[in-house]
Amino acid sequence: MLIVLLIISVLILVTIPNVTKHFASIDSKGCEAYVKMVQGQVEAYKIDHHAIPTLEALKEKEYLPKDEEAACPNGDSIQINADGSVTAVVTKSEVQ
Repeated sequence: MLIVLLIISVLILVTIPNVTKHFASIDSKGCEAYVKMVQGQVEAYKIDHHAIPTLEALKEKEYLPKDEEAACPNGDSIQINADGSVTAVVTKSEVQ
């Protein structure tokens, strides 16, 4: 019985760090995908209205959902630059 518990404990100790590393990877890839999706909506807005939008304008014209905050799954904010490019801005709580 002790041997079985020892084996299970070792497997858990090996598995937990790998799982947490994968969660960080998933959030990172989700953020990249969200930035690309918002960039596509910015391009569609520019074609329709001949202007570079703000996040509020995208929500107002229903290019983005009104009820959702424009942020990545990992909590990073989304920003539309003056040239129309979209970037993720790391929140201060993550910078150490």
